[in-house]
Amino acid sequence: MEEESISELFWGVARRLRHQSHETLQPLGITPGQARALTVLARHGTMRPSELSEHLKIAPRSTTEVVDGLEDRGLVERLPDPADRRATLVELTEAGGTVAEKIRAERGAQGERFFAALPEADRAELARILATLRASEAP
Repeated sequence: MEEESISELFWGVARRLRHQSHETLQPLGITPGQARALTVLARHGTMRPSELSEHLKIAPRSTTEVVDGLEDRGLVERLPDPADRRATLVELTEAGGTVAEKIRAERGAQGERFFAALPEADRAELARILATLRASEAP
């Protein structure tokens, strides 16, 4: 039997984590794309939709759909940009901040449960390796 490559092993773990994440989001009625947008807004604050598109690395049209869905649920609101009357800003509502915090907390707890199978030294080494890989990605 052929040994799996590091890439195959990584993607297998990523699939498991993604599946767990979907299970977390399902009761909240949030899509993965919406969760990412809430997370970006919670971390970076109010921003223009174009800036949100850049953070999410998706097309502006897709960002509009994500923001529309979040706005329909009362999780974000569009505001006029005081610096440019033609532009709008996207801001978390109080409910959106609460949902973003629930997502962050549950994903953190899931990660703790998932990685609990590793000894502490291995967890620290994996965190170091993943941080190195993330820092080396091209902009």
